[in-house]
Amino acid sequence: MSVISEQSLRGESLFTDLSADSEHWRPDEIDSLCMNCHRDGTTRLLLTRIPFFREVIVSSFSCPHCGWADTEIQSAGRIQDQGVCYTLRVRTKDDLNREVVKSDSATTRIPELDLEIPAFTQKGALSTIEGLLDRTVTGLEQDQPVRRALDPETADKINQFIQKLKKLKDVEEEFTLVIEDPSGNSFVENPVAPQKDEALTVTRFKRTTEQDVQLGLRAEDDSVEEPAAPDIEAMRNEVLTFKVNCPECNAPASTNMKLVQIPHFKEVIIMATNCDGCGYRTNEVKSGGATEEQGTKITLHVTNPSDMTRDVLKSETCSVLIPELDFELGMAAISGKFTTVEGLLTDIKDLTVSRNPFCLGDSSNTERVEKIKAFGQKMDRIMAGEMDVHLVLDDPAGNSYLQNVYAPEPDPEMTVETYTRSFEQNEDLGLNDMKTEGYQEDK
Repeated sequence: MSVISEQSLRGESLFTDLSADSEHWRPDEIDSLCMNCHRDGTTRLLLTRIPFFREVIVSSFSCPHCGWADTEIQSAGRIQDQGVCYTLRVRTKDDLNREVVKSDSATTRIPELDLEIPAFTQKGALSTIEGLLDRTVTGLEQDQPVRRALDPETADKINQFIQKLKKLKDVEEEFTLVIEDPSGNSFVENPVAPQKDEALTVTRFKRTTEQDVQLGLRAEDDSVEEPAAPDIEAMRNEVLTFKVNCPECNAPASTNMKLVQIPHFKEVIIMATNCDGCGYRTNEVKSGGATEEQGTKITLHVTNPSDMTRDVLKSETCSVLIPELDFELGMAAISGKFTTVEGLLTDIKDLTVSRNPFCLGDSSNTERVEKIKAFGQKMDRIMAGEMDVHLVLDDPAGNSYLQNVYAPEPDPEMTVETYTRSFEQNEDLGLNDMKTEGYQEDK
C-alpha cells in the first residue's frame, strides 16, 4: 500500500498534475468494507490536480468476493468565491462528446424535459455530456423492477421518460443542458478554445445564504452581522496582513492588502498571498469603489513592443477580446489583476495553452493540441511586437483601466467607450433594476 510521505505533510502539495506520462504515479490502496457483501474489498485513492477544476480525489472501490465496484470524484480544492452556471445548447452529436467536470454540489437541468437533478443527489463525476445522460438513465432504471411490481402505472410513466432521455442522444432536435454549481468547481469543455464558444454561456453568481449553508460555509442559525466601517485613512497608509490557508497545499500562509490610488483613475485594493511552504504566489485586485453607472470598453491598437509595458487594471468583471485571433476571455476567467499588457497576455497564454486540461494526457488529440500551440505562438508574436492586433477590455462594471502613455493628452492608439449595460449584464452584476440601451462613445 502506498504511504503519504512526511515531506508532503510539511508543505509539499499532495496533488499531482493529471498526466498519463508519469511512470511513478500510483494510487493509494486502502482495505475497505464492501457494502454489498460485507467482506473486505479495496479502495484506491488518487490525489490529482485537473487544471480549471483544481485538486480532486478520484476513488475506486472493488470487491474480489462479490464483484461489486464503484467510482467517485470529489473536489479537494477550496470553494470558489462565486458560483458558476454553464448553459449549453446541444445542437449536434459532437456536443455529446464535450468533457464535463460535475461536482456533487451541482444541479443539472434539461428544461425541454422539465428534468432537474438536485445538488448532492449524485456523486461528482468526470464524464461527457453523453455520459451524464447515460448516468441519469441508469439511475432511473435502477428501481424499475420494484416499481413494476408495486406501482405499474408510475413505472410506465418513468419508462416513457427514460425513452425521451435516450432519444436526446440522437440529437434530432436541439436541447439545453444547464449545470449550476454554487461551489464554482464544475466545468464544461469549450472544444473550439481559444475561440469563443457560441453554444456555451458561462455566468458567475453570488451565493445565497441557503447555498452557503448547503456547502457548510455557514451554520443554519448563523446571523448575518453588519461589518464595521473600515478606517479608510488607515488602509491608505499601511499594509494590512491577515492569516489564511494556502489554496495549493493548505499550509498556513498570509495575505497582504493595500489600498492604492491609480493615477487618472480611482482607488483599488491590491491583495497578495504568499506561501512559504510550497512557494505559491498570487495577486488579485478588487475595485475600491462602487459599480459605475455605465460600462466601459477600452480598445488598444497594439503597434509597438513598448505597448507591452502599459499598466493594466483588469477587474474580475472584465472580458478580454483580441478580434484578429477571434479570441474572447469571459469575465472572472482570470481574477482581477493590476499588471502590464505583457503580463495580461502571458496570463491568457498560460490559461489557454499551458494549463488547458483538454490538451494534457489522455484527453488530448493531435488537432486540438496543434490548434492551441498555434494560438500560443501567435500570442508570443504579439508580445514581441510582430503582430498588429487590437486588445479590447470590456468591463460592464466600469472598473477596468489601461494606461494612457500620452496623458493628459489623448492617446492616438486607444479609444474608450462608455455604454449602458444590457439586462443580462445587470443580472451578472446583481443590478437588475437598471435599464438597457446602446453604446455612447467617449473618446
